[in-house]
Amino acid sequence: MVNEKYYGYGTAPSVIRELFAYGLEQAKVVGKENVYDYSLGNPSIPAPKKVNETIKRLLDEEDPILIHGYSMAPGFENVRQQIADNLNERFNINAKASELFMTCGCAPALVSVAKALTTSTEDEFVLIAPYFPEYNVFFGCDGAKLKVVPADTEHFQINMEELEKAIGPHTVGVVINSPNNPSGVVYTEETLKKVADMLTAKGNEYGHPIYLIADEPYRELVYGGVKVPFVPCVYDNTIVCYSWSKSLSLPGERIGYVFISDRVANGKELYAAVAGAAREIGSVCPPTLIQRVVGECVGCDPDLKAYDENRNLLYNTLTEYGYECAKPDGAFYLFVKAPNGDAKAFSEKAKLEHNLLVVPGDGFACPGFFRLSYCVSNDMIKRSLPAFKAMIESYK
Repeated sequence: MVNEKYYGYGTAPSVIRELFAYGLEQAKVVGKENVYDYSLGNPSIPAPKKVNETIKRLLDEEDPILIHGYSMAPGFENVRQQIADNLNERFNINAKASELFMTCGCAPALVSVAKALTTSTEDEFVLIAPYFPEYNVFFGCDGAKLKVVPADTEHFQINMEELEKAIGPHTVGVVINSPNNPSGVVYTEETLKKVADMLTAKGNEYGHPIYLIADEPYRELVYGGVKVPFVPCVYDNTIVCYSWSKSLSLPGERIGYVFISDRVANGKELYAAVAGAAREIGSVCPPTLIQRVVGECVGCDPDLKAYDENRNLLYNTLTEYGYECAKPDGAFYLFVKAPNGDAKAFSEKAKLEHNLLVVPGDGFACPGFFRLSYCVSNDMIKRSLPAFKAMIESYK
């Protein structure tokens, strides 16, 4: 006997992983240079030089017992203070070390928050399409209901009328992701202020706070001087979940945090509940070495030149061919309208006829679009362009 829910999670197919696996197999047949894989969002720029230098220095200089030993459950206080200082310098938010809880990446941060807020199967989380497919698992993990706000497929901001319909007396949280995976769009301050006003009014109407859960692993990946509003500066009842997977190109190191400021309603109790939830899922005492590294490198900025070149090349060329998409201001994704309106069929045809691997948007709750992850080599993009052109011409 096994738990049926977890068996379902463990056996559910992943279109992204299946495409990636297909690409690996096809590369053996036709050569890696003839497979155009846009499936995975795996950073392709190296970590800033200071990251590797810090790792080497700590390994050489620190007591090996200490550098590989346990930290406290919420992480080292001095590391949390370094992060708080950085947040204060950038956003003037008056963050404190005691308001940060270190996690093994953003996923356990989100799961811990979801578990901390779920008190019954009547509780509801609102997800805004398009959204990362794992939200379905993260926020439904303890039986809460999920409501989906349909995508604004023109600008990929937030459809306010649909958001208002989705919020009800059992809503405990609204989840946002900006810069967004899969659209690459950054929610504007105007959009976030409208959301804040709506949640404040709805919270007053229903007699309990409605939390805004900001999933922010792409916060520093923006182009052309675009600014990403820090959501707690717009709405007090914001819980931030963060990871250095993308900003420092460290996805394999699994390090992030939950930030619950003292301006959050019931913040101290919520922080304790997050700590308890993290304990239940075994996401406490994050790796000591990488904690120390991100504490010292928290002010490092990623070199986004390669991503920006890829973004412009792909966006400009595909729109010239006749594809439609919103130009991304952040992250490393392009979300493109399938010319036939059926992204699954487009993806399958592209795969079989051109070894062009694109992810249909159905799993992101936005059918009719496909995602391109452009954290790939610029040369691969150039080699893939004839395939994109052949694909759209085949539908004319």
